[in-house]
Amino acid sequence: MAKVILVCGKICSGKSYYSKELKEKLNAVIISPDEATYELINNEQGDFYNIFSERLNNYLTKKVGEIVKTGANVIFERGLWTKKDREKIKKYYKEHNIECELHYVYVDEDTWKNNIEERNQRVLDGNGGSDFYLDEGLMKKLESKWEEPTEDEIDVINKNNRTKNIKK
Repeated sequence: MAKVILVCGKICSGKSYYSKELKEKLNAVIISPDEATYELINNEQGDFYNIFSERLNNYLTKKVGEIVKTGANVIFERGLWTKKDREKIKKYYKEHNIECELHYVYVDEDTWKNNIEERNQRVLDGNGGSDFYLDEGLMKKLESKWEEPTEDEIDVINKNNRTKNIKK
């Protein structure tokens, strides 16, 4: 039976790398709001960004469910930074009889800081793709929104590139 894999983790944790690995293992499609945002509004930050992001995530949540119902696995790389967001999306899929798992990509502090430096350098070099530069102000804003998932929320954890099933 097809399912949605919700990939959760803070910015620069390695969600995209993990998703690409899963894609090969599960013969799945990756849906990434970050990629869509880049294609549609070029990651332009501003007053409209938050409204656009919420609308896009709601739209993609529905479309991911439709895709899974056709029999394809979908990796939904959304970040899901707050417990409220995670509960809302899991409730939506449960109400629509769509199997979903939450995969948490954990990153330690040193690796995380290194990932941010590498990302910013790629952006400065013009090789950032859909990534945007993370300055100190934006990092503070993003860190303030992050709520690490608790063990009861997580189905699978990827820590230091090792995957472990939490729930059976």
